[in-house]
Amino acid sequence: MENSFIIDKLYKAFDQDILKMDTSSDVLSFIIASPVVHDVISFLKNDENMNFNFLTDLCGIHYPDRGLPLGVVYHLHNLTENKRIRIKTFVTMNEPKVSTVTDLFSSANWMERETFDFYGIIFEGHPNLKRILNVEYMDFFPLRKEYPLEDPTREDKDDRYFGR
Repeated sequence: MENSFIIDKLYKAFDQDILKMDTSSDVLSFIIASPVVHDVISFLKNDENMNFNFLTDLCGIHYPDRGLPLGVVYHLHNLTENKRIRIKTFVTMNEPKVSTVTDLFSSANWMERETFDFYGIIFEGHPNLKRILNVEYMDFFPLRKEYPLEDPTREDKDDRYFGR
């Protein structure tokens, strides 16, 4: 399966919703508008010519300097053709909502829960969206880049030993 075949099929079906495409790495990548990401993944899975029927990974990302800082990355695999594809979608901090893909891939259940737990992305339609690794009463999302890497008030650290 050639990249050009996948690109043509996706652009014919979702032309206005494909925000960006990248062929520079070893994995064909698309950035998709968040309202239709479920439809795109469903198309990739159920179209008989595409057949991306294995969800390898689903994870969150946070780029605080972008207009849409929170994102979800999906890695899909066509096992018969040994072809991989990456789908990304981005949302705002005020409305961190993406449609669940648990109806397409049951393996997405815990991956979406983990992404919710660490990034606060809400997967609409998820059957049991609650924290999976952190405590339930935690009121922040630890993998967001909202906090400094170091405590600026520490007095016990001498910067001379850290090459600063």
